[in-house]
Parts: sequence; structure tokens; C-alpha cells
Amino acid sequence: MKLKLLSILVAASAATNAFAADAEQKSWEVTSELGAIITSGNTETTTLKGGIKVQHNLENWNNEYKLDGIYKEDEVEDANGEKSKQRTNEKYSISAQGNYKLNEEHSHLFIYGSHVSDYFGAYRSESVISAGYGFRLLNEKEMWLSAEFGPGYKYFEYPDDSSEVDDNGNSLAGEFEGEVIALGKLDYNWQISDNARFTQLLAVEYGDTNTKTRSETALLAKISGSLQMKVAFNVTNNSDVADDKESTDTETSFTLVYSF
Repeated sequence: MKLKLLSILVAASAATNAFAADAEQKSWEVTSELGAIITSGNTETTTLKGGIKVQHNLENWNNEYKLDGIYKEDEVEDANGEKSKQRTNEKYSISAQGNYKLNEEHSHLFIYGSHVSDYFGAYRSESVISAGYGFRLLNEKEMWLSAEFGPGYKYFEYPDDSSEVDDNGNSLAGEFEGEVIALGKLDYNWQISDNARFTQLLAVEYGDTNTKTRSETALLAKISGSLQMKVAFNVTNNSDVADDKESTDTETSFTLVYSF
């Protein structure tokens, strides 16, 4: 049997501009990434992954906005041997963070908000708002390590098919809950060479109901000019999930990144 594989990696256009007005320096930096893998033949799958990050650098503030999404379809065979395309993964996230620069070098106060919609995750949706303090732990020419921590609040929704129950034995399927959480983040960057960069992000949201840990390990290699290839491995772990859900989700992605 013949198997055909078509891999498409496309980058959405992005632009950066900087301008000065009234003695105040302002700049925008926009980075976009997009990747797709489509297979046909014995196995048919479609995977689309994309994202955009916008940074707005002001005199006293550094602001960052992110939008990410992934969609996947797989060919599934039922008990009668009939094949059909079914959605097997769909997740979207949006976040915004404002960093207020302090007098100390490489330190800031931050306010952060995010929302995640996940059709196949441990939770159907999660919204987080937090504030705190960030600073540099390591600041070398070729590498740096930053840390952030602070309190926050998380509001989340259980999936409609969740088997979780409350203390009284009532089903939590489709129900919303909220709790105070503590957040911590480590962000490491290593400029290996002019054409290669390694990044490691580790974030933890600690709460009484659940502790969520996210990790992204990535390697970016410059192809030409503002175009880069990104290989990333993402891990998300939830300490408390329903019996029919996995506590750990992993994702390996290959995308093109465009920025200037």
C-alpha cells in the first residue's frame, strides 16, 4: 500500500515599526508562526498550528500579547470498519501581560490575564488573572534567565463528559469553579550562535483544586533574514484530573517563525 505524506509550513507575515513622538520612544514587534502537516493514503490526518505574539515597548512599560491555536483531525475506523474524519484536538489560547519597569535593572511589576479553550483537555476552559514581581536571575551577553511570581485567581470549567464529583457526590460535568492560586515562571534564553537560539519556559499555577505545570523546550534556527524554523516540545501536566483523562499532555511541533 502506498503512503503519501505532504508537509506544509507557512509563515504569516509580520511587521515591526518604531517611531518617536514627543521625546517618547515607542516600538512594536510582531512575530507570527504557522505550521501544517497533512497526510493521505493509509493514514489521513490534518494538523494546523499557528500563533502570533505582539510586543509593545514603551518608556515605562513592556507589554506582550499572545494568540495561539491548534487543530487536528484524524481518520478513525469504527466497529463496522467504516472510516471517517474526526476532530481529535482543538485548543485556543489568548493572553496579555503588562510589565512596569522598576528603577532596578531588569526588574518589573506585572499584571497578567489569559483564557484557554480546550475541547479535549482536562478542563474545558480556564481563565487566569494575576499580578506579581519579575527579575533577572542571570544576565549574560549570550544567555539570560528571568523569574516571575505572584498571586492570582483561576476560573475554570469542567468538560461536559467529566466524571468528577463534588464532596456531596454531585457531578461536576459542565460546572464552573474558581480558586486563588500562586503562579511562578522561569524563562531561559541562550543565543547559541548568530543563527541558532535555545529557549526553555517553565510555568506553574498552584491551587488547592489543581496544580498545572507547563513546559516548552524549543530550538530556533535562522533560515534566511527574518525567517526561522522552530522545533518545540510542550508538556502540560494537571495534578488532579478525572479518571477518564490523562494528567499529562505532550506536543511536538515544527513551525516557521517570521518576524522583523
